Amino acid sequence: MAASELYTKYARVWIPDVEEVWRSAELTKDYRQGDGVLQLQLEDGKELEYKLDPKTNNLPHLRNPDILVGENDLTALSYLHEPAVLHNLKVRFTDSKLIYTYCGIVLVAINPYETLPIYGSDIINAYSGQNMGDMDPHIFAVAEEAYKQMARDERNQSIIVSGESGAGKTVSAKYAMRYFATVSGSASEANVEEKVLASNPIMESIGNAKTTRNDNSSRFGKYIEIGFDKRYHIIGANMRTYLLEKSRVVFQADEERNYHIFYQLCASAHLPEFKALKLGKADNFHYTKQGRNPVIDGIDDAKEMSTTRHAFTLLGVNESYQIGLFRILASILHLGNVEVKDRDSDSSIIPPNNGHLSVFCELMGVTYQDMSHWLCHKKLKTATETYIKPVPKLQAINARDALAKHIYAKLFNWIVHHVNKSLHSSVKQHSFIGVLDIYGFETFEINSFEQFCINYANEKLQQQFNMHVFKLEQEEYMREQIPWTLIDFYDNQPCINLIEAKMGVLDLLDEECKMPKGSDDSWAQKLYNTHLKTCALFEKPRMSNKAFIIQHFADKVEYQCDGFLEKNKDTVNEEQIHVLKGSKFDLLVELFHDEEKATSPTGAAPTTGGRTRLSVKPVKSKAGQSSKEHKKTVGLQFRNSLHLLMETLNATTPHYVRCIKPNDFKLAFTFDPKRAVQQLRACGVLETIRISAAGFPSRWTYQEFFSRYRVLMVQKDVLTDRKMTCKNVLEKLVQDPDKYQFGKTKIFFRAGQVAYLEKLRADKLRAACIRIQKTIRCWLARKKYLRMKHAATTIQRYVRGHQARCLAKFLRRTRAAIFIQKYQRMYVQRTCYKRKQAAALAMQCILRAYMARQLYKALLREHKAIIIQKMVRGWLARQWFKRSLRAIVYLQCCIRRMRAKWELKKLKIEARSVEHFKKLNIGMENKIMQLQRRIDEQNKDNRSLSERLNGLEISHAAESERMRVEVHRLRGAEEDAKNNANKVTTLLEELERLRKDLKNTQKEKKAIEDWAKTYQDEMEKMISELKEQNHLLKNEKNDLNRLIQEQGQQWTDKMQRALKEETQQLENDLNEERSRYQNLLTEHLRLEEKYDDLKEEITLAVNVPKPGHRRTDSTHSSNESECTYNSEFAESEEGSRGGEDVSKAILDMSLFLKLQKRVSELEQEKQSLQNELDRREEQFQRARARDDEEHKKARGAELEYESLKRQELESENKKLKHHLNEMRQSLRGSAEAGSAAPGSPPYTVLLDQLNSSNEELEVRKEEVLILRSQLVSQKEAMQHKATMTEPLPYIEDVQKLTDAKEISQAYMGLKDTNRSPRFTRRPTEVNELVSRLRSPFPDYHKLNEDGELWLVYEGLKETNRLLESQLQAQRRSHDNEVEVLRGELHSVKEDNNRQQQLLAQNLQLPPEARIEASLQHEITRLTNENLELHSDDPKEYKAYRISMLRRMVDLMEQLEKQDKTVRKLKKQLKVFAKKINDLEGGQMDVSPGQTTDEPVHPVNIPRREKDFQGMLEYKKEDELKLVKNLILELKPRGVAVNLIPGLPAYILFMCLRHADYVNDDQKVRSLLTSVINSIKKILKKRGDDFETVSFWLSNTCRFLHCLKQYSGDEQFMKHNSSKQNDHCLSNFDLAEYRQVLSDLAIQIYQQLIKSMENTLQPMIVSGMLEHETIQGVSGVKPTGLRKRTSSIADEGTYTLDSIIRQLNSFHSIMCQHGTDPELIKQVVKQQFYIIGAVTLNNLLLRKDMCSWSKGMQIRYNVSQLEEWLRDKNLMTCGAKETLEPLIQAAQLLQVKKKTDEDAEAICSMCNALSTAQIVKVLNLYTPVNAFEERVSVLFIRTIQTRLRDRKESPQLLMDTKVIYPVTFPFNPSSLALETIQIPGSLNLAFLTRV
Repeated sequence: MAASELYTKYARVWIPDVEEVWRSAELTKDYRQGDGVLQLQLEDGKELEYKLDPKTNNLPHLRNPDILVGENDLTALSYLHEPAVLHNLKVRFTDSKLIYTYCGIVLVAINPYETLPIYGSDIINAYSGQNMGDMDPHIFAVAEEAYKQMARDERNQSIIVSGESGAGKTVSAKYAMRYFATVSGSASEANVEEKVLASNPIMESIGNAKTTRNDNSSRFGKYIEIGFDKRYHIIGANMRTYLLEKSRVVFQADEERNYHIFYQLCASAHLPEFKALKLGKADNFHYTKQGRNPVIDGIDDAKEMSTTRHAFTLLGVNESYQIGLFRILASILHLGNVEVKDRDSDSSIIPPNNGHLSVFCELMGVTYQDMSHWLCHKKLKTATETYIKPVPKLQAINARDALAKHIYAKLFNWIVHHVNKSLHSSVKQHSFIGVLDIYGFETFEINSFEQFCINYANEKLQQQFNMHVFKLEQEEYMREQIPWTLIDFYDNQPCINLIEAKMGVLDLLDEECKMPKGSDDSWAQKLYNTHLKTCALFEKPRMSNKAFIIQHFADKVEYQCDGFLEKNKDTVNEEQIHVLKGSKFDLLVELFHDEEKATSPTGAAPTTGGRTRLSVKPVKSKAGQSSKEHKKTVGLQFRNSLHLLMETLNATTPHYVRCIKPNDFKLAFTFDPKRAVQQLRACGVLETIRISAAGFPSRWTYQEFFSRYRVLMVQKDVLTDRKMTCKNVLEKLVQDPDKYQFGKTKIFFRAGQVAYLEKLRADKLRAACIRIQKTIRCWLARKKYLRMKHAATTIQRYVRGHQARCLAKFLRRTRAAIFIQKYQRMYVQRTCYKRKQAAALAMQCILRAYMARQLYKALLREHKAIIIQKMVRGWLARQWFKRSLRAIVYLQCCIRRMRAKWELKKLKIEARSVEHFKKLNIGMENKIMQLQRRIDEQNKDNRSLSERLNGLEISHAAESERMRVEVHRLRGAEEDAKNNANKVTTLLEELERLRKDLKNTQKEKKAIEDWAKTYQDEMEKMISELKEQNHLLKNEKNDLNRLIQEQGQQWTDKMQRALKEETQQLENDLNEERSRYQNLLTEHLRLEEKYDDLKEEITLAVNVPKPGHRRTDSTHSSNESECTYNSEFAESEEGSRGGEDVSKAILDMSLFLKLQKRVSELEQEKQSLQNELDRREEQFQRARARDDEEHKKARGAELEYESLKRQELESENKKLKHHLNEMRQSLRGSAEAGSAAPGSPPYTVLLDQLNSSNEELEVRKEEVLILRSQLVSQKEAMQHKATMTEPLPYIEDVQKLTDAKEISQAYMGLKDTNRSPRFTRRPTEVNELVSRLRSPFPDYHKLNEDGELWLVYEGLKETNRLLESQLQAQRRSHDNEVEVLRGELHSVKEDNNRQQQLLAQNLQLPPEARIEASLQHEITRLTNENLELHSDDPKEYKAYRISMLRRMVDLMEQLEKQDKTVRKLKKQLKVFAKKINDLEGGQMDVSPGQTTDEPVHPVNIPRREKDFQGMLEYKKEDELKLVKNLILELKPRGVAVNLIPGLPAYILFMCLRHADYVNDDQKVRSLLTSVINSIKKILKKRGDDFETVSFWLSNTCRFLHCLKQYSGDEQFMKHNSSKQNDHCLSNFDLAEYRQVLSDLAIQIYQQLIKSMENTLQPMIVSGMLEHETIQGVSGVKPTGLRKRTSSIADEGTYTLDSIIRQLNSFHSIMCQHGTDPELIKQVVKQQFYIIGAVTLNNLLLRKDMCSWSKGMQIRYNVSQLEEWLRDKNLMTCGAKETLEPLIQAAQLLQVKKKTDEDAEAICSMCNALSTAQIVKVLNLYTPVNAFEERVSVLFIRTIQTRLRDRKESPQLLMDTKVIYPVTFPFNPSSLALETIQIPGSLNLAFLTRV
């Protein structure tokens, strides 16, 4: 393909950049051949001219299409080069928060520096069993691939984890081991997987340290082999270690730490067991304070210490050894603080009392003198003599540090040895998976011997990696029959030869170490002389003669020669070692006793290689070889270990994990391109890309290619043969045949061809879109034009009409205006005239009126003046009189006011006093009456005053009359008085005086009237005030009533809400407890199965397996109370007993104790649950318990006495009957012995007497039973005492009865022999609790502090209640009388009918059952009668109770009489027995005639044929045959398919009924035990068969329902017919067995769900996600090297139809077996939950499934499932709700994801999804086509911000192991037992119908 076709305008390329390594740019101009410059535009809009290299003329790398960015596999990219890889990793890491990416066979893992929720058990379960390409990249996917290949190919596997420090190697290796431990489990209960995981904290504490790059950096390499047995369970592990960094023990750089174990010890120094170590803070020791950063943020060293100690304990290192280890570690710290001083220039000395050295010697068990001496001296040996030479201070310090490093290395080796020892298994290892955690390629500013060894190891690993990648590519091409061409790849063998070959770097280093005066400088010169001119990979720095440069596969590295020889020799003073070997400390001696053994503890290759001495071979060295072995250099040891490691890796299938460190600052999800590209180049990822790109990196199956590029084809190109179709299309699309190759199943493309095809596809789709847009836009424009034209015409029409209407309106208004002007002008003129005329007339009128008024005023003024004079004079006289009167009245008022104020003040003082207030409140009604009396008195006074006033008026009238007479007399004498002037004057004065008296009298009368009126007003005012106060009291009363009612309603509502909430909480707790209980049953069943498997394995290990051997089932139930179930029948128990005895001898005690501990834990948990239930029941029963206790004390004596007497009578009757039977047998035997005896008259008489005695006994027995029924009824009646309202008379009656002391004595005598009945249950009383909850007691006393108003109100309320109750009682009494009469008539009729029915039924029953039935009937009748009496009238019930007590006394007397009668019958029986003995002893003469005339023949009385009672009789020995034919050998697909649903359950119950009928306890127990064990056995044998499990689930439930339906409990007998009620169990209460059967049904249900899940699991992902139900909606993207499961339906691929067919199969099977409908609904709900959970989990773990088109497919599939529910009428079972998370996830894939409104809609829509799930889907959302857009990071952050307040679980995946708690609602059967027929195909002919 020409470059001009690709480098066109708008094409995007990558150009180098200094800061970002690579930058993206876009071509602004087409490239033409020969151009030297490219016109580019950067992403920030900047223009750029990119010059091409004139020599190579290489064009920049092309950028992949956007739809390929973010792919799971880097090899799926069309353009494979460094910038594409770097950009893809950056997009996945920063935008999608995905840390794992495939690169061919390599898993690239980027350290997120943040804890992610992607390593839980739910994620492990999701990846378990999945193909590697089907799920998103993950370390678990690599682990699963290794595990599957180990099992499939029978080949050992290796996982090689590499990367630089801080990249996450240790964590990746840890998670890989956790995956193996979780998925595989251990072959035994020894918890090997826990031990493997427990080795991690130990190795981290002694081998990890904080560095500047990593807080938990592994300072050693390790290779862990995890061993598996034949069943691929973990059996053990083995660890090899490499390159321990010993120098860190004595030196740390700034911001770094020593190994974690030292800081953990210092942090735990305060513990009592560490006091002897004399430790302190880490800052106090030289070896731990050099880094000046002893604390790691977020890490608690003390807590880590406890974790380390727990791990030691788990691995079998006891406490004493742990303390010994810590002693050695503490001694190393103290050794570092030993101070060495100069004695002179050539010698040094340690002070004699050095505290730290003393502690060191004390802890290590050595002498102070020897250690201090050899720390400052060394021994020199010559051929003849030995010298002891002092050393200077610097050498002494170096010797001290060398000793510390040597001790730590020995201790490290010892710990590794013991870890391996504890992980070692005695079981033969079948295969293993190795996990290699080793340094990645390292290059620093100063590189020394450690970096050289690390890079040497990486060269070897890179060579192995390159060969493996090349091999895989070659195998792929050969498998597809592609012509193989040699691919040139980098071979680093020359670099390896430079290091390890003869005369290589290591060889010269070892040679220089052997030289007496060898040095680093001389070694460097040898290197220069040997390799500088001969090897191109070796270089010499320009400015140094003590360094060299090696060209490694990743980069050039300059090594400094200083210290190489010293580190390679790793010397330590031999005399110091001898001092330590002579220690009294056993552990220290063990470390140095056998160095070869200590360094290779596993007997395998050397496990530690660090800078310690390692033996390459595991054989024990001879004494003479120890010195030679001791002199091996570190380089030689490491080279040998590395060769052994490479041999191991080459013998396994490797899997590669490359860990990348994204930045050097430990920032979460921050990507530094420079650092990343360095590591990519160093770890071989880019080499993988280069090898892939050199061949055919893009690979498509023919079907995938056809589905993706169908749009590039025309109809005629499409053939039935997909391969030919693809060939024809490719020949047209790609002209160069070298760009692709056709394989057997795939098409191989060169790099860039997929991008070219994607460009063609996008162009074709873009052209189609443009055409569609063109047509749509044309249609839209034309529609718009037509709408606009129509709108314009309409507007014109309306505008013209509007204008015409405006003109007409204008003309009308003009004419109207002229008309209005005419009339308006006329009106104005007329108005003006009228106004002027009116004004003239008004002026005339006013003037004339004025003149007349003036004249009138003058006349009137004169007249008024006269009147005024008269009135003024009279007014002046009256004024004087009024002033005088007012003054007098005012004076009186002042005096009265003063007195009234005094009185008012006294009254106020009294009113303010509390006593007065209390008196007023207490006597309110009395005061009202007093006030009324006062009013009456005032009225009387008023009347008296009125009478007095009338008297005065009468006297005044008389006086007036007298005065009038006197006036007349005076007038008569006037004429006489005229002559006498003096006499007239006197008379005038007298007259004036009389007038004054009259006026005074009138004033007094008026004053009295005013006072009376004032007093009356005051009285009326006081009455009104009292009325108002009364009204206020009434209002307050009404308010109080209303308040009481409101508070009562509030309390009622509150209690109802509380009760409702409590009920809801109890229901939730019940569901939770039910779920926990069922989970415990599941765990118990699992432990049972594991126990059986272990027992079988132990048995097989001891005994040679024989044909037909059967495993012993363990059917121990956690709910057994009295019954112990046997796992096999009798014959199998005896056969397996011997094997069990042998197996017990070799049973692992740890395993047994663990199993026992687990069982005890389960039992304790079950007991805690039971205690919780009991506690809840006790809360409801406490109130009743207190009342019952008093009742039992009062009534217990007589009942127990009666019970004892009844039992004695029954026992005596049984004895008598037994004696009679013996006598009959003896008589019959004697009759057979002599032929003459039966015919004799004495015999006949005696037989008649015996029969009469027997009849008398039967009568007595019936009387006793009747008496017993009456006593039981009395006992039942007494149980209602808790509901009685007046218990005192009853207690008094009982006390009267107990005065005779007879009952009390009987009670004391029988107290110890009282027996508790079996199979009884206690009823749960909740009525009292509810009634107490609903009875509010509000505090009303706050309304009135004095309480007076409350008492008044209570009295009124009580009066109202009394009146209302009397009225209601009268009404009820009238209604009840009528109802009672009707009820009595109806009850009499019912009793008559019932008696007739019972009589008819009892006649058909045998005698024992007849008596029991009559007894039960009598109990029921008396109980009902008792309840009716109590409910009708308590007084009548009281009288009835007293009468019953008296009747009981009579019954007791009858019992005594019966006792006397029984004793009398005993005496008669003894007499009869004596007579019989006499008859048998003597010979009686019988005449022949009598014998001939009266022959005695045996009479056979025919038994009347009875109806079938619904029972099946079987013999005890036929029980095994019954179970075998009906359970073990019954095939649901064969015989059972034609049976009545639940027939086996009916048959078993009918057999159980017969055992109950005959009152055989052992038979009932044995039958139930055998049935339960057999069902368990058949389920264990065929538990994977859904049909079998469904069949026995249905039958178990039916059997359970039968036990309930025929139990005799009223709650289960509501729907029974009368015949079914007759078939109830009569002797045994099987409630506990019902619980056992319920547990069994739960286990079967869980087995059914498991079987169903195993069937559905492989279908779900393929059918719901991968299969395209709507063809053509979604396209297929490139898959890369990891083959993904195709979404195209091939043969054998599951589709949605497969799932629906399977659901139909499940549903039809359950319906055919007669499963309860409610149970079917629960199963369907569980099915849909599994479908939804598995689909959603896979969606969350598969980036390729998160697209818009896949969301449409999922919604369509869900709609099909909903349609299936609708067809089956199962929409109400809750199954649809379980799919809600999946529906919302599909909707989330399809909704818009841009704006804030979209974010709000998503938050409100996805309420069933967690925040983590929503964010995960948005991160994984991937466009399939170029027209879709990715979700921006800003939008995802907006979603996270909005959902921040949600309170939910952080778990990402749904738990697919959740099983909803199952319930078995009671479902009675209408099938009559007597109508059931047993088909002959069941082979149950030995059963007899009864």
